Amino acid sequence: MSDIVNEAVVVLNEKLAGSDFDGTAKFDIEGEGTVMMDENGARAADEEADVTLTADAETFQSILEGDTNPTSAFMTGKLKIDGDMGMAMKLAAVLG
Repeated sequence: MSDIVNEAVVVLNEKLAGSDFDGTAKFDIEGEGTVMMDENGARAADEEADVTLTADAETFQSILEGDTNPTSAFMTGKLKIDGDMGMAMKLAAVLG
């Protein structure tokens, strides 16, 4: 498992703590691995999810650090979304 995935799990768990995120989402970090998120938090795993968000490592880190807005990343083609768009919007609000 890559350092980027390990760091993502830690940061996402901090962001998800106390949130009301009640679905399943998967971040597919190109060339690094996948991170699953659900009501229990984030973990390194590759499972079925309501929505899958795919980005390169640089874009993903920029979103996590708050430098890139997830909606802007999607609109500019840096972030691909497959699945439940409503769940993606809910996740974007949590990551805000």
